[in-house]
Amino acid sequence: MTDNRISEVRTTQQEAGQESRVFTFKFTQLVWLLFGILEALIALRIGLKLIGANAASPIAAFIYGITDLFLAPFVGLTATPSAGGMVLELSSVIALLVYALIAWALVKIIDVVFYRPRGGSVVAVERTTTTDHHTPD
Repeated sequence: MTDNRISEVRTTQQEAGQESRVFTFKFTQLVWLLFGILEALIALRIGLKLIGANAASPIAAFIYGITDLFLAPFVGLTATPSAGGMVLELSSVIALLVYALIAWALVKIIDVVFYRPRGGSVVAVERTTTTDHHTPD
């Protein structure tokens, strides 16, 4: 009589709360990305205004058109010094700071609301053994 044993061990390991932390990380990265794009567009606007760029240029018109919506709450906040076609939009500089603070606050709120402490790992071990009983002929 022959007794053949075949054994298989499968081990899986998963950290508790990992999915929640991945979601929180991706969501905060999305917030930083969107506000980073907005900040870059406002910074480009400030630069274009400082060098006296032609507002009729397609790229300048595009940047001004997008940023006008986000700068509307800041219009008239401060004086806008200008000289020879060059303009320093101090309200746009203030908007840069305000939007950076808003982005930071949103990320902190997301962290507080969705925070899950790092837990221990959960290990699952599955063992299977099959026995092949062979009887002689």
